[in-house]
Amino acid sequence: MSSTNTVNGGISHWYADDGLPTAREPLAGDTTADVCVVGGGYTGLWTAYYLKKAAPFLRITVLEQKFCGYGASGRNGGWLYNGIAGRDRYARLHGRDAAVRLQQAMNATVDEVIRAAAEEHIDADIHHGGVLEVAYTPAQLARLKAFHEAELSYGESDRTLHGARETAERIRVAGAVGSSWTPHGARLHPVKLVKGLAAAVEALGVTIHESTPVTEIRPKHAVTPYGTVRAPYVLRCTEGFTAALKGQRRTWLPMNSSMIVTAPLPADVWDTIGWAGRETLGDMAHAYMYAQRTADDRIALGGRGVPYRFGSKTDTATNPGRTQPATIEALRELLTRFFPQLTGVRIDHAWSGVLGVPRDWCATVTLDRATGLGWAGGYVGSGVATANLAARTLRDLVQSDSGQSGPTDLLSLPWVNHRVRKWEPEPLRWLGVHGMYATYRAADRKELTSHTAEAPRRARLADRLSGRA
Repeated sequence: MSSTNTVNGGISHWYADDGLPTAREPLAGDTTADVCVVGGGYTGLWTAYYLKKAAPFLRITVLEQKFCGYGASGRNGGWLYNGIAGRDRYARLHGRDAAVRLQQAMNATVDEVIRAAAEEHIDADIHHGGVLEVAYTPAQLARLKAFHEAELSYGESDRTLHGARETAERIRVAGAVGSSWTPHGARLHPVKLVKGLAAAVEALGVTIHESTPVTEIRPKHAVTPYGTVRAPYVLRCTEGFTAALKGQRRTWLPMNSSMIVTAPLPADVWDTIGWAGRETLGDMAHAYMYAQRTADDRIALGGRGVPYRFGSKTDTATNPGRTQPATIEALRELLTRFFPQLTGVRIDHAWSGVLGVPRDWCATVTLDRATGLGWAGGYVGSGVATANLAARTLRDLVQSDSGQSGPTDLLSLPWVNHRVRKWEPEPLRWLGVHGMYATYRAADRKELTSHTAEAPRRARLADRLSGRA
């Protein structure tokens, strides 16, 4: 079936489902604040939320170029889970105990987001069903077992490993030979969460200005076409859109990810699929996929399409989120490889968005005490939960620097003040990223027809050259 009836772009299905937010006023001119947060996604909103809860007297202003949740926070796969980018590298740099503490903090963050959403009466379709990651080739099964053992070694004692039969009892993925399940994950509706969070932040007394692009950040200044906000602390929470800021083009690479969502599936189809636990679903491919069963019984599935646009470009102005037709078809093929009974199912919507990738694939939370400039991001696709932990860490950095609190456990985590070199200039980064994902896709194709448990050498080489290993 063709994709001619599929809505393509328009930000995301999540906005088509829940509606666009009512516009907030742009900045009306020069002003001052105690803290200026640049970016109205999960990181920026959670940062404003926790800072205002901890110190109600703070004057906090959030500046957002479009509207809150326009970027990855309104387009992601709805995976609230405990994955953390760069954990092994943190272990090498700071010791294994430090990396274990970071993982434990991420495990607890899943519960913290669920708790905070309940406290603020945010109905985001959250279902705490855990995360199931499956293998369907010998090489994937070998990686799955190694991954499972690694997670156990970082203290995740409540994770379980399943064979083919136990995997099918959860979700009947065609050809699945094993899986690993963790309780530290939940499915949610991304837009309902970001809308509710923005409303909660405003209710606390935080000022949010939308349609206000920040063109430059410098010490104590956030510059926009409508005026400048002056504040002792200016916190950059722009994730995949960071490259648009002056001087930041090579800081984090805006990696593209794409999604499709099916029409609602009837009960008899769900009887053949299972998925009664509504776990989030992933796999062990090199170019991995991610999926959820939505509250209204659709399957939302994502993966890597065109991974990167030349010059760190993001959206088109006329149709944000538009996805190449070839990517839509590739995601449809992936859907039917997992669930052959869905051949011919209607794909209602396709969309894309960008996430932030540092050169060493390590997320970071930083505050420069000399300038008052701070930032958090580089989540490499696991930002739904990670943004919350990063925001609480930014809160502690600001409070510690301003003398409102002393050292905290979060300030000892190894991602605090982690620095990394910039990405290569063009065309090197375009060639490198496209070459890397072409290699991963070729490796995945080879594994589908191979009976060996060893990953292709080309995939291991791509890991090393990209900085992922």
